Amino acid sequence: MSVGIDEISFYTSNYFLDLQQLAEVRDIDVDKYYKGIGQEKMGMPAPDEDIVTMAANAAYPLIERVGAESVSTVMFATETGIDQSKSAGVYVHRLLGLSANCRVVELKQACYSATAAIQMACALVARQPEKRVLVIASDVARYDLDTPGEATQGCGAVAMLITANPRLVEIDPEVGNYTEDVMDFWRPNYRSTALVDGKYSTKIYLKSLKQAWEHFCTASSLAFNDFQHFCYHLPFTRMAQKAHKHLAKLNQSELSPEMLDLQVEDTLLYNRIIGNSYTASMYIGLVSLLENCKQNLEGKRVGFFSYGSGCVAEFFSGRVVAGYEQYLHSARHQAMLAARNAVSYEEYLRLYNEVEPTDGGVHERRRESTGRFRLASISHHKREYVAC
Repeated sequence: MSVGIDEISFYTSNYFLDLQQLAEVRDIDVDKYYKGIGQEKMGMPAPDEDIVTMAANAAYPLIERVGAESVSTVMFATETGIDQSKSAGVYVHRLLGLSANCRVVELKQACYSATAAIQMACALVARQPEKRVLVIASDVARYDLDTPGEATQGCGAVAMLITANPRLVEIDPEVGNYTEDVMDFWRPNYRSTALVDGKYSTKIYLKSLKQAWEHFCTASSLAFNDFQHFCYHLPFTRMAQKAHKHLAKLNQSELSPEMLDLQVEDTLLYNRIIGNSYTASMYIGLVSLLENCKQNLEGKRVGFFSYGSGCVAEFFSGRVVAGYEQYLHSARHQAMLAARNAVSYEEYLRLYNEVEPTDGGVHERRRESTGRFRLASISHHKREYVAC
């Protein structure tokens, strides 16, 4: 019996800022963004949108197909939590109409926790093969204005059904892990934006890749050349390309520009126009690969490197299942991306400066998002979500 990803769907905001606008305001060459970090657009959540609404919108197509009663567990991965106590997944549980007997939990470890959720979900399904586990990763990447991280902002959510005999990707049980207590990126409770040491974070990312890969090699018989494609955590698209060159060098493998594109490029297409989505980024990269690769991926081996600052990293592998194309949501995703609206720099500042009320009053949110679910108000410190 195999276990893995049976279905996958993602969602992002209907607003985005083209980095051409940001380059003009900052008076720099746009190629610093387009080519330097490999980013073109960044998603901006509407005021009535957050990690809960994005998560529910991402998961809805999956629940629409399998039915609300079929999910036994929801694992919600995020580093943009909206409550220090209550799981964001409990709100999603209600919005999706899931069973009262469904367990729900939130997981946190920077950008890594969705991978932890998938591994835990695979273990649950291996124990009870008839169960379906819904893994959701949802985040808003937010940095201070006029800082190096500003252009890497973004938002998005991805939802995955983990089942026995999956129809998309079989996940192999062998993994390589690496953990080290470092301060490359963090966000204290009293801050709404992250703090990051960019150069150090890149250094730790590459160190963690080396260590996780070496640990993986002690557990798995697979070698670098056994993989046809690689999905990396994507704080920005150039990071994946840098990481893949690093991994190839570690394995003393020749990596031509054509091979780099073949193995990595298709995973970057959605991230380039959405921006960083933290826990969701690597898995939106997987969607991008499945939906945009012009070659048939049946039977192809995919390597996954998941990194969360602070830091925890993991390398694992999977194999694409025959017939996967029939179970993708490509048309829905393409329509969503095509319908997004570009905002001016002034509109970007309005969205950026939208603050969460803290006075306990009644704060209605006018509708700006276009998804099925939205944040209607924050009233007496309670978040009120509705289906549209």
